[in-house]
Amino acid sequence: MRKRNLLTALALASATLLSAQTHQMTVNVKKIGAPIQNTMYGMFFEDINYAADGGLYGELVKNRSFEFPQTLMGWQAFGKFEIKNDGPFERCPHYVVLSNAGHNDRRTGLVNEGYFGIGVIKGENYKFSVWAKATNGNSAIKVQLIDQSSMGENQQFAEAKVEVSSGEWKKYTAVIKSPLTMEKAQLRIYLDSKNPVCLEHISLFPEKTFKNRENGCRADIAQALADAHPGVFRFPGGCIVEGVDLATRYQWKNTIGPVENRPINQNRWEYTFANRYFPDYYQSYGLGFYEFFVLSEDMGAEPLPVLNVGMACQFQNWNNESAHVPLDQLQPYIDDCLDLIEFANGPVDSKWGKIRAEMGHPEPFNMKMIGVGNEQWDDMYFKRLKPFVAAIRAKYPDIKIVGTSGPDSEGEMFDKGWVAMKEQKADLVDEHFYRKESWFTDTINTLRYEKYDRKGPKVFAGEYACHGKGKKWNHYEASILEAGFMTDFERNADVVHMTAYAPLLAHVEGWQWRPDLIWFNNTKLFKTVSYYVQQLYAKNKGTNMLKLTMNNKPVANLYGQGGLEASAVYDKNENCVIVKIANVSKTQQNVSVELKGMKSVDANVQVTSLHCTEMDAENTIDNPDKITPKNSTIALQMNGKTPVIADVLPAMSFKVYKVK
Repeated sequence: MRKRNLLTALALASATLLSAQTHQMTVNVKKIGAPIQNTMYGMFFEDINYAADGGLYGELVKNRSFEFPQTLMGWQAFGKFEIKNDGPFERCPHYVVLSNAGHNDRRTGLVNEGYFGIGVIKGENYKFSVWAKATNGNSAIKVQLIDQSSMGENQQFAEAKVEVSSGEWKKYTAVIKSPLTMEKAQLRIYLDSKNPVCLEHISLFPEKTFKNRENGCRADIAQALADAHPGVFRFPGGCIVEGVDLATRYQWKNTIGPVENRPINQNRWEYTFANRYFPDYYQSYGLGFYEFFVLSEDMGAEPLPVLNVGMACQFQNWNNESAHVPLDQLQPYIDDCLDLIEFANGPVDSKWGKIRAEMGHPEPFNMKMIGVGNEQWDDMYFKRLKPFVAAIRAKYPDIKIVGTSGPDSEGEMFDKGWVAMKEQKADLVDEHFYRKESWFTDTINTLRYEKYDRKGPKVFAGEYACHGKGKKWNHYEASILEAGFMTDFERNADVVHMTAYAPLLAHVEGWQWRPDLIWFNNTKLFKTVSYYVQQLYAKNKGTNMLKLTMNNKPVANLYGQGGLEASAVYDKNENCVIVKIANVSKTQQNVSVELKGMKSVDANVQVTSLHCTEMDAENTIDNPDKITPKNSTIALQMNGKTPVIADVLPAMSFKVYKVK
C-alpha cells in the first residue's frame, strides 16, 4: 500500500512539474513572409435554417404574393374573399379580392402569421406596402399589428388606414409605429369600405434596414455579419445551388429585377430532414443576387457567387447520370455564368449591366471570382466543369475560377478532385469538412496545409465546422478546437487564400442543421463562441506571415507540445506583431514567445482571451454574453535585448497577443 501511495505521489508531482514547464516559442520578426489575402476569413451564406426569408431578409410577411402551392399558406382569410391569377405581375400572377361580407357586423380580411410570428420593436417604424386596385369605386383597408393571444381589451396595438382610389394597379404605402416589442405579432388587414379591393404583394418591412437599403436586410443580423469583418462572402449556397432536381436549383436570373415579379422557388431544405420538416419553406427570391452583391459591398467583402454546373444534388441522385444535364446541352448553364459576370461588372449599355444599373447600381460590383459547382465530385463533375472553364477563360481571363474537391476532407474522391482541379487549372479549390473533435486535434490535420503543393491551385476552405460527437451544437469545446485548427490556415497563408465557417445563420425555431455561427429569433440574436473565434481571426489577420516555432518545430504537433497550436503575423498597417495561441489540452500551459529581431516596441501587450471551464457551455438567446472575448494587457518582458511575451494559458483557451 505504501509503495502504491508513493507511486501515486510521484505521478502527481510529475504531472504538476510537466504542467508548470514553460513552452518556448520563437517568432522571427525580421523575416516577413508571404502576404495574407484580404479574403482570408470570410462567410458562407446558404438559405438553410430560415437564413434568408424569416432571417437576414427584412421582409416580415410570409407568402406575400400568394404564390405558394397552397395559395393561402401563411394566411388566414375570412369573410368574402376570392383568389385570382390574372394579376399585374407575369411571374407572380396571384392576388386576393376582398369584398363586403353583406352585413355591418361581418368582416372580410386577412391575417398573416409571418415567420414563426412577426417581430416588432418598441418605438420602431414599419413600412407597409401593397399593390392594390379598387374595382367598383374608391375602397379602403385597415392594417393592424395584432396580438391574438392578448387577454386585454384590444388585440390590435398599432394600425393604419390605406385609401385605394384607383381602378388601376398601384403601389400604396403606410407607416406603422409599434408601441411595444413583440416576438410573435401578426399582420391583420380588414376591408374598410363597402366596395371591394384587390390586393397583391402585401409587404411589411422594418423602416430601419441595414444601411437603410430599400428591400434590405434585417439590421441586427446584417450588422453582426459586418462586425465579423468578412473578407469574402460566398452565396447563395450550398446545396440549394443544385436543388434536389434541376427544376428546383437556384437560378440567379429569377432573383433580379422588380421584387414583385420574382417567382418563388421550392427550397430543397424544406423536405430534406424528416425530423425537422417545414412544409412552408420556400424562397421568395426577395434576397436575390443584386442584394447579395450590395450586401457584400456594404460589408467590404469580396463577393463569391456560386452557380450550377449542370448537376442536381449528387447525394440525392447517386450515380444517376440522367438527373444531370447532358454534356452537349450545357450552353444555357455556361451562359448563366457569363451573363452573371456581365451583370456584376459590365457597362451600363450591356444587356445585363443595364439591368444592374436600372436596379440602382450603375457602377460595377468589381466581382473577381466565380464558383462553378458546389461540393460535386468524380467524372460527372469534372467533365461538365471543363467547358465552363474554357468559356470563362476565353471571355473573362481575369476572373478567378473556384472548383471543388467534393464533400470529403480526405480520401480517394478528395484526391481525385484535386488532381482534376490542377489539370483544369482552377484558381482555387473549395474544400468542405464537418468533422468531430478528434479530427481537429489529430496531427495529420493540425499540420494539414504544410504538405500542400505551393505551385498548385490555392485553397478555399469553404465550409467547415467542428461537430461534437453526439452533440452537434455550438458548445464551447468545439469552438476552441476550431480556433486551434485555424492557426494552420494562418501558418500556410501562401496556400490558403480563403476560409468560411458554415452554416452561417439559424432561426431558433426553424433550424434544420447545427452548429451554426449566429442564432436568432424574430427580435433578438446571439453570437456563438465560434463567431467570436472567427471575428478574432478576421480582425487580427495581419498582412504577412511570420514563421513561428517551438523548439525549432512547427507549433501544431500537439504530442509533446502541451496541446498548443499557434501562428504569428505581421500587420504593416498597424506596424505590429500578432501571435495567436490555442491551448486545446485539459491542463494549464505556460508559454514564452520570443520576438526575435524586434527592437522598438510598446511596453504593453494587448491580449484578447476566450476562456470557459464548462466544455458544453454555449451562448443562448436568453444569455447571449455568457462566453465572450475579454481584453486585457500584460507587460512585455525582455530577455536581454529581445522582447518576450510570457503568459499562462488556462486549459481549453484561446488568446490573441498584439505587440506594436
